[in-house]
Amino acid sequence: MPEPTVSTVTSAATHMIAADYFRSYSVLGLLAVVGVLFVAVAFGAGRLLRPVVPTREKMLTYECGVDPVGEGWAHTQVRYYVYAFLYVIFAVDSIFLFPWATVFAAAGYGATTLVEMFVFLGFLAVGLLYAYKKGVLEWT
Repeated sequence: MPEPTVSTVTSAATHMIAADYFRSYSVLGLLAVVGVLFVAVAFGAGRLLRPVVPTREKMLTYECGVDPVGEGWAHTQVRYYVYAFLYVIFAVDSIFLFPWATVFAAAGYGATTLVEMFVFLGFLAVGLLYAYKKGVLEWT
């Protein structure tokens, strides 16, 4: 029996690595198919099991439990949405701090991650300054 050469051993190792690599993708693909089938079965079962009795009340436009009467236009205060949007921005900022802190603690990445964080905080500060200058943060 002939001795295995370096090229055949390297080729076999490369083949095993590639097989493991594609096996992980096949698991991901199988999970995606199961997810799509689960949603399709749920929608199909809902369509088969629900009663279909159309009435005049069911065909009306429904908005938060209020009957649609009067004009179709209503004045909405936008400032509540602006505050919610600002909250989301700062919540994303706090979520970004956790992975940053783990990388900052790693050896050799301190200065780079510190500069990146100051750039990120600079963008947030400019956005907050812009909102302040526009009067968005004034509660009237």
